[in-house]
Amino acid sequence: MLDAALLSRIQFAFTISYHIIFPTITIGMAVYLAIMEGLWLKTGRKVYLQQAKFWQKPFAITFGMGVVSGVVLSYEFGTNFSRFSEIVGPVLSPLLSYEVLTAFFLEAGFLGIMLFGWKRVSPRVHFASTLIVAVGTLLSAFWILAANSWMHTPAGYTIVDGQFHPENWMDIIFNPSFPYRYFHMVIASLLSSSLLIAGVHALYLLRGKHREFAKVGLSFAMWVLMVVAPVQILVGDLHGLNVLENQPVKLAAMEGIWETHSGVGLRLFAIPDQENATNHYEVILPKAASLILTHEADGEIQGLDAVPADERPPVGVVFFGFRVMVGLGFLMLILGLFGVYARLRGRLYDHPILLRFAVAMIPSGVIATLAGWYVVEVGRQPWLVQGLVRTMDVVSPIPAEQVATSLTLFVVVYTLLFGTYLYFMRKLIRKGPAESVGQDGNVSTPEDLLPVTLNPD
Repeated sequence: MLDAALLSRIQFAFTISYHIIFPTITIGMAVYLAIMEGLWLKTGRKVYLQQAKFWQKPFAITFGMGVVSGVVLSYEFGTNFSRFSEIVGPVLSPLLSYEVLTAFFLEAGFLGIMLFGWKRVSPRVHFASTLIVAVGTLLSAFWILAANSWMHTPAGYTIVDGQFHPENWMDIIFNPSFPYRYFHMVIASLLSSSLLIAGVHALYLLRGKHREFAKVGLSFAMWVLMVVAPVQILVGDLHGLNVLENQPVKLAAMEGIWETHSGVGLRLFAIPDQENATNHYEVILPKAASLILTHEADGEIQGLDAVPADERPPVGVVFFGFRVMVGLGFLMLILGLFGVYARLRGRLYDHPILLRFAVAMIPSGVIATLAGWYVVEVGRQPWLVQGLVRTMDVVSPIPAEQVATSLTLFVVVYTLLFGTYLYFMRKLIRKGPAESVGQDGNVSTPEDLLPVTLNPD
């Protein structure tokens, strides 16, 4: 028989997984556009102008997809999890409203100028608009992550007649997990967009097209990877320590630790068996998990046995999702280091292995982000608000058949939309920048700016 609660959870997981792909790219790409346009204004080099104009089209398409897919999520709270809206509405509704009133209004208000204002406003006004859009994307992530983090580490509230009410807004917004999760997400967005930009420019170099244009984009993206990838590993480690303190059950699922004990080994690989509360085919580094998480080789780490079986998350999803995220993160670091090596050897733009590696890594940022979200959200289950509200208790009383129908429609429509998105992205990338650049790559007057349209032809 169909289970309305399970189908509702699957539907929300599917729609939010689809949605998160697009903000992951647009946050970092908006920053890239602002930097390129600023460099053009400062140096007058036409190649920076080309970068800004070329990448605005993929940004616009991706931004539009993010807006459309994000609107659906707010409705799902009411249709599929109505009790949740009633219980936490006084806390979460204002946070989501602030996202609309600040971030979304900034983005919507200045996006038109950014896309279509090249010959209608001065270069400095246009740059200011691009900068404001970039700030808007960061603000949007701020409010969304504040609301989501509160569900993981609730603070600053009081419960009156079974409903959460705000008591201290600063504690609600800056709850214990928020700073770590916000910076982790922003850095993930920078990595995702940098990998896309590096891969596309590497593809141009492999095909011998748009070489001067591609050199600038690849060089910049590789520097970002080299700087940001190790920072992400550090922030991820700090985030892990925060999870150990505030959500030890999630941490135990991430590491596949079933029993509380000291001197815990780091499981490089295992197949978790939730029914029997054990792992199969373990590959372990002795005492490494305790050393990393407690800074003591014999430090104690709480296992999944600290809570009843019905309060444990689906361990397999969390365990493997965490390893996918971490594994891809180290591949990003390797790519960044490879770029430094090739740069020092004077081979950054013609090293075939590096260029093919960069192309292969294009989707890795998005995949790692999705894996990280599965770790975070599945690892919190069975709680919707950690330790206070169970997911199963707030599901709307609607027929399972209706949820199955809507889920099917979402899968069909979103698959078609994603296929269309990939088609236009591929078309824009194959077309390349509007015009070639000479060896000097210089421009002296703003009259060389051309209007930007969303038509890839």
